[in-house]
Amino acid sequence: MTTTLAEYSLVLTYSAMAIYVIAFIAFALDVAHRAGEADAAASGAAAQQGQQTAETVATVRGGTVVLERVQAQPKRAERRSSKFERVGMAMMILGLIVHVGAVVLRGVAADRVPWGNMFEFSLTGTALMVAIFLLVQLWQNLRFLGVFMSGLMLILLGVATVNYYVPVVPLVPALQSYWLVIHVFVAIAGTGFFAFGAGLAISQLLQTFREARGGDVRQLRFMTTLPDADRLEVLSYRVILVGFVLWTFTLIAGAIWAEKAWGRYWGWDTKEVWTFIIWVIYAGYIHARATRGWRGARSSWLALIGFGAVMFNFAVVNVFFKGLHSYSGL
Repeated sequence: MTTTLAEYSLVLTYSAMAIYVIAFIAFALDVAHRAGEADAAASGAAAQQGQQTAETVATVRGGTVVLERVQAQPKRAERRSSKFERVGMAMMILGLIVHVGAVVLRGVAADRVPWGNMFEFSLTGTALMVAIFLLVQLWQNLRFLGVFMSGLMLILLGVATVNYYVPVVPLVPALQSYWLVIHVFVAIAGTGFFAFGAGLAISQLLQTFREARGGDVRQLRFMTTLPDADRLEVLSYRVILVGFVLWTFTLIAGAIWAEKAWGRYWGWDTKEVWTFIIWVIYAGYIHARATRGWRGARSSWLALIGFGAVMFNFAVVNVFFKGLHSYSGL
């Protein structure tokens, strides 16, 4: 029964990946559609030069109301979602449903929470990343990151199924604790927000590059449909701030769990050190932005360095470094 459920979970994982491929293609087509919209908008703006309508504006000068005729500034219409973007979002929702099914079946097969090794951590973590991407849309329309998020999910799930897959096995004694549920789940959530913030940081750097050249970068003309560089940097900061709070809790909870499992809060284990390095990088990012005026490109580069440290911790430290936290199952 356990083997059968684990096999069904793997089938659902591959099915979710197939759906994410469709989502990635749809979002990529939406990027191309945005470029077409930018070209059309530029042509329309050129045709309307010199045809601006005048409007009357009342001003007060020395206690006297003066009426003036000034040129009306054209208002930028709010962009409507393209059919490609709608298809991409629908596929992300469908993919998440199938993805969650894979996570649940893996947990039922193992009779525990499904994040006891690298494969399960990857499976659950990617599902949570997609959920964060979809939930954030209730706060801000950031669907333009769909191509980044769907592509990242495909890479992580591909690596997990090819390199990290292991059969269902019981947990080692050190992991048989309720702290596994709390500590690891919060770490996964923090990683999801860091990934989302990295996507926004990349968008900010591209937008900065385009704006620095007066918007005359044909390969990046689709960026005219995105928020400006300053707005993207602020959004990235806010998302990363949530991830930093979760990562701080992860560090504290890990120390408490270590004391219960091994009788000490800190032991300079490789995993502990890298978790702390990630915390320091993001703490430096927040501090530099808040007190040293590190805004714009410098802030975004530091955010990407932090996410690079997260990925190094995930793909290298967990697999190639030995220590008390060697639970990859490989």
